[in-house]
Amino acid sequence: MFNYISGPTIIGLCVAALVLFFSQERSLRLPDVSLDSFRQPTAPTSYADAVKIAAPSVVNIYARKFPDKHRYPFIDDPLFRHYFNNANRAMQQRMQSALGSGVIVNTDGYILTNNHVIEGAVEIVVLISDGREALAEVVGTDAETDLAVLKVELKGLIPATLGKPKEAQIGDVVLAIGNPFGVGQTVTQGIISATGRYGLDLSNYENYIQTDAAINPGNSGGALVDAHGALLGINTAILDDASPSVGISFAIPSDQAMQVLRNIVENGRVVRGWLGVDASPAPQQVAEQVGLESGNGVIVTGVYRNGPAHLAGLLPGDIITHIDQQPVGNGRNGMNQIADKKPNDEVMVDVIRNGQRLRLIALLAEKPVLSG
Repeated sequence: MFNYISGPTIIGLCVAALVLFFSQERSLRLPDVSLDSFRQPTAPTSYADAVKIAAPSVVNIYARKFPDKHRYPFIDDPLFRHYFNNANRAMQQRMQSALGSGVIVNTDGYILTNNHVIEGAVEIVVLISDGREALAEVVGTDAETDLAVLKVELKGLIPATLGKPKEAQIGDVVLAIGNPFGVGQTVTQGIISATGRYGLDLSNYENYIQTDAAINPGNSGGALVDAHGALLGINTAILDDASPSVGISFAIPSDQAMQVLRNIVENGRVVRGWLGVDASPAPQQVAEQVGLESGNGVIVTGVYRNGPAHLAGLLPGDIITHIDQQPVGNGRNGMNQIADKKPNDEVMVDVIRNGQRLRLIALLAEKPVLSG
């Protein structure tokens, strides 16, 4: 016996199958998406807007200096002395002009540049981007960071927009603005290659931004700006003076430079905190023995008598691990931490002595001025 399915049942099953088919097709159908939504953001094709913001604050600096005196072999001979004295006076009257750059940082006329740009100058002329010239006064210098502060008496100056160098990252686009070879204001472009560079023996307090933007003689003291025209640093050095623009150049972070400027304006010089110790990085073997983190810790090799460290109880052989609970690293971090503080500030110094961890309190003094 066969059981037959009735006509209405067959029709119902067909309708159900069709509904199921179309509902599945609808669920599998992809939404309409524009190809534009898959495109990645692209870099700007021009940095003209950034240059318009930054360029008016960058100045050309002409520092007039006496040339090196050349001593002739017969200059002390009584017979020839008269002639050489006349030649020497004429030579002293001729002065050479050193070229560099600077950055206007406020409307009062303060300008940041490098110390080596104006060192030994008897007259400094500043050329503003709008064509005006002015004699500049040296407010103060800081050889330990290779920075100098100038001041001009001009109205309508356009100061730099300060950036945030601590937020700068490797790979960020940067622009270098200055006066290379005295040809006039020039802009070059590159990226940040590294941050926090030190150990270059360029100055005592090194914390450089490294860039591959083309920088040449005459760029010193000029601006390193981000892609929006904000000041990230003061261009200071290239890798090798004999081979300009090799793609490795260094700039002092703008926040550090501004701190030096404020110190000079307020005190006439840079006043730094001083702990009064000589130290060297802890060797890896010693660090492992006392359980130090890799690359952190310095051994005290000398303590200045009656200095802050001596009065706080530090001893040669102590291993300093932290200043105010911040790791000292290989000593560079700790050195900068101390220098950033003021005399009479208290600091906590964590040390390891004979395997025991101690915390000492030191009252900082003013860092002695380097002699000659």
